[in-house]
Parts: sequence; C-alpha cells; structure tokens
Amino acid sequence: MAGANSSNEPEWIQRVRSEGAVPLLEPDNCPNGWACPPGDSFMVRGPEYLSTKVKIPGGKYLLKSLGFDWIKASTKLGDILSHHNSRVRKVVDDAFPTGDKPFIWAFNLQVPTKDNYSAVAYFVATEPMPDGSLIDQFLKGDDVFRNTRLKLIANIVKGPWIVRKAVGEQAICIIGRALSCKYCISENFFEVDIDIGSSMVASAIVHLAFGYITTLTVDLAFLIESQTESELPEQLLGAVRFSELNPDSAQLIEPSSGGSSGNLQASLPTRLWKSLGQGFSHLLHPGAQESDSVSTSTHVNGTAGHDESDGDVKKC
Repeated sequence: MAGANSSNEPEWIQRVRSEGAVPLLEPDNCPNGWACPPGDSFMVRGPEYLSTKVKIPGGKYLLKSLGFDWIKASTKLGDILSHHNSRVRKVVDDAFPTGDKPFIWAFNLQVPTKDNYSAVAYFVATEPMPDGSLIDQFLKGDDVFRNTRLKLIANIVKGPWIVRKAVGEQAICIIGRALSCKYCISENFFEVDIDIGSSMVASAIVHLAFGYITTLTVDLAFLIESQTESELPEQLLGAVRFSELNPDSAQLIEPSSGGSSGNLQASLPTRLWKSLGQGFSHLLHPGAQESDSVSTSTHVNGTAGHDESDGDVKKC
C-alpha cells in the first residue's frame, strides 16, 4: 500500500506522486491531500458469491497507486493521457524516452460545475496481464462490455450526517450504466473519463454535496465486476482516498495543455459520493440492493441498463 514515504520508489513514480496540486499523505491523516486506503476496507464478491451472496474484504490491489490530480479548467477536460504535455504523461515520457513504458490507468471524474473541477486517480500495472483474464478481456473488449463491468465502490470515511446518510455504509455502482463514460486506450495507457453531468440526478446531488467537500474524507475503489463463477472472487484494481479537499487548491489547467475540451476532468469528491452513493444506489435504482450492485438504469451511454448480475492504435 502506498504511503507518504515513497523514497524507495523509482524517481518517476516519486515525481508523479509529488508534483500534483495536493500532496500524498498518510491514510489516517491527509487533510487537503490524498492517500491509498487499505484494500480490506472494501467488500467484494467472494469465491462462492453467486450461490451464497457472501462478500469478502478486498485485499491486495491488482494495480499500484501512482498519483492523484485535483484540477480545474475553463472547459471539460478529457483524453488527458493522450496529450504529451499532460503532467503524468510528461513524467513517463521523460523517464522512458526509448519506449518500454509502464502501463498507466487513469480514472477521470468530471464534475458539472462552472469551474470544471476534476479528480483524477492514476494507477500503474506492475505485472503483465495474463491473456484471457478478466482484466485482459476488459482492456480488449468493446465499450458495451466495459459499461457492464466497470464498478465503483464509494465509502464515506468522514463527513457530515447528511452526506453519510445519503451514501450509506458502502455505495456500489456499475459506472457505465449510470453515467456516460469515454474510454481511451493506447499501447501504454487506459483512461476512463466519467461524466457526472450526464445524469440529471447525479448532477443535482453533486451540486448539493460539493458544499461539504472541505469536510469530507472519501475512499473510492475501482474494479471489474465478476459475473461468472470462473471470474470470482472479485479483485480490486486500485483505490484512492482524498480528504478535505480545498477547491482553491485545485490546479488550473488550460485545455490545450492537459487534454481535449470534449471530455473534461472535473473534481467531484463530495458530489461523487452522493451521486454515486445515493443517486446510484437509491435514487437511480429504487429498491436496488447494494450488496449485489443491482442496476436497472434506464439510460446509460445510449443503451438500456440490465441487471448487473447478468494494440498500438489509440481508441477513444
């Protein structure tokens, strides 16, 4: 698990972790910063989940926590890693000028506010993905497959009662069934731009919750949902904790230097919790059970939602 002391890490990883707008701190004390929470704080589907519905602690992450960006722009930012002058991309290109670059994952949470905040979590693969594995299928699959598998687990570690009540103990959402997602993949990176504003319910909740952002500590975990016995137990891709973020500390990014204006990077700490927690678990899917991350959303990326239980060229 990543910690504030990363002096034993390669220099390029230290740069990614230290050059963002908010610092990497210890999980138990990270005001206006970020950290990597313990995997066991998230509950995932166990090896016999399909028959017993029993969940188990998440355990070890498949990916290594790499960095976090708290940014804002004059317009929505997306395709961040596609641009050679984006912060993380520049560090990687400088460290590996002749190729053989590490494979980077980025989850870009775009919030519908006038200042276009974004919270971006970065992870790096430390081992090759086995051919035919679920993560391999996810990377090589189409957007329809990805929209039915990419899952978010949100925990409110600390925050006001109204937010904790809205989100619940642990909110689970199949992201692509509730929100519009754009996937960009190349030889060396995979980025998901998550447009919170694509849901009227989520957008409204996010606007409400943003007022509490300086008091919130939130954990977000990303994983690929296991839907067959052979895919169980579920494994967490990675997770990020951000705490008491100050909107004024967000770094101002010009669209031309950080990404395209079509899909923006926006911060949504507090709002995401509520929108993903209440909006997805309660408002978007009335009566749905979080324990099974049941989703029956009416519209996601232009397709009707269903019960969740059911190379070198860049693609965007």
